[in-house]
Amino acid sequence: QVPLVESGGDSVQPGGSLRLSCTRPGDTLNNAAIGWWRQVPGKERERVSCINTSNGRTYFKDSVKGRFTTFTDDDKKTTYLQMESLKFEDTGTYYCSRDPGSDFCSGNGFWGRGTQVTVSS
Repeated sequence: QVPLVESGGDSVQPGGSLRLSCTRPGDTLNNAAIGWWRQVPGKERERVSCINTSNGRTYFKDSVKGRFTTFTDDDKKTTYLQMESLKFEDTGTYYCSRDPGSDFCSGNGFWGRGTQVTVSS
């Protein structure tokens, strides 16, 4: 399987913005549910967002609704997580997941290695 690669993590101040990217080098993200998950030390990984790359249907965790968006580019090679108005509690390692042929980000599919987002003043 072609691995997933996340990028875009950084350190930002509260209120700042970041855009994370998830790709499958040499392949596409078409016909899959692509999820963004967040994990902090000592806690379970939590699903932040999910997008069905076939129909564009999305899901967002309540705490990020209105601040985060997720979308896939036209050639289905990159899925993004656009994060606005970042808060301290958005800090964590963000992982991209892929559930082939699914409408649901189960957490049982394929994973990237993560990218770190730190929100601090």
